[in-house]
Amino acid sequence: MLKKTSLDLIRKSDRMTLGIELPLDNDWSEAGTRKRQAEGRPFGVPDLSRQTELVRKIDDTGFSAVWARDVPVFDTVNMGDAGSVHDVFALMGYLAAITRNVALGSAAVVLPIRHPMMTAKAAASVDVLSGGRLILGVASGDRPVEYPLLGLDFDARGESFRDAVDYMKMAWQAGGLPVQGARVPEYDLLPRPAQDSIPLVVAGQARQSDDWLAEHMQGRFVYPGGVGRMTKQAEAWRDATGGQGAFISAFHLDLLADPDAPQTPLRFGGRMGRHRLIDLFRRFAAAGVDHIAINLRQSSRDLPEVLDELSTEVIPALAHSKSASMAA
Repeated sequence: MLKKTSLDLIRKSDRMTLGIELPLDNDWSEAGTRKRQAEGRPFGVPDLSRQTELVRKIDDTGFSAVWARDVPVFDTVNMGDAGSVHDVFALMGYLAAITRNVALGSAAVVLPIRHPMMTAKAAASVDVLSGGRLILGVASGDRPVEYPLLGLDFDARGESFRDAVDYMKMAWQAGGLPVQGARVPEYDLLPRPAQDSIPLVVAGQARQSDDWLAEHMQGRFVYPGGVGRMTKQAEAWRDATGGQGAFISAFHLDLLADPDAPQTPLRFGGRMGRHRLIDLFRRFAAAGVDHIAINLRQSSRDLPEVLDELSTEVIPALAHSKSASMAA
């Protein structure tokens, strides 16, 4: 029997699960934009004043995960998005203290810009503090500005990514700390993870082959797409991993108050009422998607109201969404 891991919090045999991507602010909506401008915040910098309250609400109301991004530098010229603002590991350590139920996911830690020993230690610390709830999303990074700021070679990030994965997996074992390519048993990196090994989920391609990712990753986090595209991606990942790898995507949502409102497109998501959303998410489940991380920065409604509707109406409607689709 396979041992349980944090992936079991988001990957269910009978249904697709929902999580929330931080930051928790609707600063990309019209109302949020007016509020941000009145407060003098630059575009891309969210208001985090209610985030603790909202994360606790998420933890108590049936969501399966909270996801934090890794954005070390606020690049106002090329990207214009500060992400979750706080350092990703400091933030997840805080989330470990204020939650009890949800998986804590990173989406995703840029491995080549951090020394793998410090990444391994930080990740293991979050895993222990959360009672084994960490899902470590990892990536090679798509923001070239970060590399020269750290004196690193952007073009070498693919090789650095592979080296970091090997290093962390060794460092999480007793006496497994690698020094100059060799294990040195007298050195231990503490704490060791609460899980036997922290599940790794790749965001994007990380400049690796599909075969390498299937061998070394326990999950895949892809950009949102249509049902047809997601079906092909999920099927390819399922085939490559023998059905063992989790398949995850994000979705930018503006959930309208009218439950029958039709869908209109947003970049990486859509604007719609809950009936259309439930139908769409059931189709994602049928496509083989295990988990959706919902981003609410474009929400035209107040976030507590949207979270209530998702938890009381949408999540229950996805019960048996996988089994029902397979039976159909």
